[in-house]
Amino acid sequence: MSSGKRRRLEAVSDSRGIIAALAIDQRDALRSLFSTELKIEKRSVPREQLEQFKSIVVRTLSPHASAVLLEPEYGSQAAGQRAPSSGLLMAYEVSGYDPEVPSRLPRLLEHWSVRRLVDAGAHCIKVLLYYALSDAPEILERKRVWVERVGSECVGCDVPFFLEIVPYQDGMDEKSPEFARCKPAILTSAMQEFSELRYGVDILKVGVPVTMAYVEGSSASSGTFVHTRSEAIKLFRDAAAVTAKPFLFLSAGVSNRAFNEALELATEACVHFCGVLCGRATWKDGVGVFVRGGANALQEWLETQGVQNMQSINKSLKAATPWSEKYPADE
Repeated sequence: MSSGKRRRLEAVSDSRGIIAALAIDQRDALRSLFSTELKIEKRSVPREQLEQFKSIVVRTLSPHASAVLLEPEYGSQAAGQRAPSSGLLMAYEVSGYDPEVPSRLPRLLEHWSVRRLVDAGAHCIKVLLYYALSDAPEILERKRVWVERVGSECVGCDVPFFLEIVPYQDGMDEKSPEFARCKPAILTSAMQEFSELRYGVDILKVGVPVTMAYVEGSSASSGTFVHTRSEAIKLFRDAAAVTAKPFLFLSAGVSNRAFNEALELATEACVHFCGVLCGRATWKDGVGVFVRGGANALQEWLETQGVQNMQSINKSLKAATPWSEKYPADE
């Protein structure tokens, strides 16, 4: 790893070398939360509300995070609100996917480049990739080339590259037990593929390899089980075994309690994850508070429940291992 990338990774890590980051780069998902509370269509959600919400969340919670993940569309103001001790990751992809276009092909923000994001203050760059083993070979190739292109941009700017992998399967509900059965294989395959040097990925950002709603004993379970606890622990180990890259976990929209339970499984499995990029598990319930009570109500909620959410996740990172273990400094 270059000295420039190393310095920038240190800027988004805590004193132990763990990445304990707050993710609030959501755009389409955040509009969905607001549209539900406001009872209006997603496209009618006022831009100003999204920007204000992000700014308040970042200002209040970033002192408890080693970094914040934002995007330039609604997050530029919020980036300037973060604590001095908190680094900045910036998302480079267009949010979501067009359901009319098959295979969830990724797109980059048209008016941005890695260079421009770095000039705007980013210490690290993140892109999200939807990945399915059901994709046709030519589609898989297009996605791989896309990742290579971003990786090359990041190498050229000497900035760390975080790749977020989101598994899916064509024609399958991602909240179904059927998908919960095939998700581990999809994720493990993708982690192995994008660990190859030609992609230039420095940190893998992944969901846990199981769907907590279908793990026996999970608070998120409704009584239908796909994996026992011991099976889930094995799947954590299997996924970790295919990569020599550092990886961190994202919360994938689950509750704070369910995400902490997932981190407990990772700890019990003794996998060497280097931290978290946790979003909705931290601030999701604040959307309704903001819509109903305004900025002051959100601020108060964040200072109590939001901070508690951050602190509970930070406690779950005791077993995390520094990313530097995978990138030892030269003698």
